[in-house]
Amino acid sequence: MGKAKATNAVLGRWSIDSMSMWDKDYIDVGTPGYFDFGGNNLGSFKFGYVQGDLDYRLTQRDGKPAVEFSFEGGDAADCSPCSGRGWLTMASPRLNCAVIWKRQRSHRSGSGSDGTCSIGATS
Repeated sequence: MGKAKATNAVLGRWSIDSMSMWDKDYIDVGTPGYFDFGGNNLGSFKFGYVQGDLDYRLTQRDGKPAVEFSFEGGDAADCSPCSGRGWLTMASPRLNCAVIWKRQRSHRSGSGSDGTCSIGATS
């Protein structure tokens, strides 16, 4: 039997409250960090000097509504592109996030990194 689809309770902009790889001061440089999920399974994110676009799909993980996504973007501080994938699970009224991060520097691949984040609804 296939996975049941989650309802799209993640639509809209979610502020990034914390991340395991960066502190809150970095997350909110310039503007507060966020994930933004649109109704067309596309969205965007921004934290620190990093921003990008994502595509996502609704699913379930361990019986909880979840979102799986992939992203492409860049780091404006050093002009390096980045890409990766991740997932979010609903832990009302928050989302818990895991991200696998890949950065490219010059012509060689950067190492993959894992990170986690806590995301709260933006009013």
